[in-house]
Amino acid sequence: MGDAYRAAGVDTEAAAKAVALIGDLAATTRRREVADAVGGFAGLFDIGGGRLLAAATDGVGTKLEIARTTGRLDTVGVDLVAMCADDVVCTGAEPLFFLDYLAVGRVVPERIATIVGGIARGCRIAGCALLGGETAEHPGVMADDAFDLAGFCVGVLGAGDRLGPERVRLGDVLIGLPSSGLHANGFSLVRQVFAGDDLDVVVTELGRSLVDELLEPCRIYAGEVLGVARHGLLHSAAHVTGGGFLENIPRALPPELGARVERGAWPEPPIFDLLRRRGDLTVEDLFGTFNMGIGMVLVVDPGIVEDVLRQLDDAVAIGEVVDGAGVRVERRVLPRPD
Repeated sequence: MGDAYRAAGVDTEAAAKAVALIGDLAATTRRREVADAVGGFAGLFDIGGGRLLAAATDGVGTKLEIARTTGRLDTVGVDLVAMCADDVVCTGAEPLFFLDYLAVGRVVPERIATIVGGIARGCRIAGCALLGGETAEHPGVMADDAFDLAGFCVGVLGAGDRLGPERVRLGDVLIGLPSSGLHANGFSLVRQVFAGDDLDVVVTELGRSLVDELLEPCRIYAGEVLGVARHGLLHSAAHVTGGGFLENIPRALPPELGARVERGAWPEPPIFDLLRRRGDLTVEDLFGTFNMGIGMVLVVDPGIVEDVLRQLDDAVAIGEVVDGAGVRVERRVLPRPD
């Protein structure tokens, strides 16, 4: 990850150490039904009969601060569902149900209803039930208009339908599904870059205001990924969230293999170049923090690429699996005209 995100206050090295420590603690609770180690996109639990439960939990992060300061609370619930349900489908599981946790400084029923309305909208898109949740009021600890969101999603899959790094082979092709914009990651850096800007002003190159761009909800890929997976066309999948390309694509690959990504194979939404210029960001900053216009990466056999592209209208081949760990981003070289 580049230096800009660290300078914005996000200590990725500390986060990685915390995950390692948590993994050690989780191992002390292990039951025989646990089917995967901590660190995947979702945890797996064997419930017998050849079926596994997949579970993932997440939040929306500091994108909530944009929603709070602008009073635009109707989309962040969609983001919350996307962050969890799309992690679940990376295992090949169908999302079944979702629960949320909403902490507020002061309960204002209309605000609560607006936020949860977004969660319900996200659940409908993902095809999962909003099974319940918890709203907690924290007076004296949080400001009256402050709030935080977290949630978790549970799905189910057949043991033989499990996606993951063990299915990936050298030469497999990476297929990208476009994002709807920034999604819900990197907002500590985004807020720093645009600090002091009037978010309601229309930005010509974006064709809309900054607040509309920044609060564009995450695209939810559950239905599309499951449609391809059920035809047996997928080896693995990576949800491009915190850590961008550089941290998430390797989670879908075996440790000895990496990815070569062709930058230029897909159109990058203009918000990313605006961030680059305004924040003086490097390629490592961009691809180690943001999705750069690709929210989900599918890993498939090279022989079925065209089948997958026909099934997914806006998908595009963006690279391939190569020898050696890590992600190499290379600029596509266009052929010279005759």
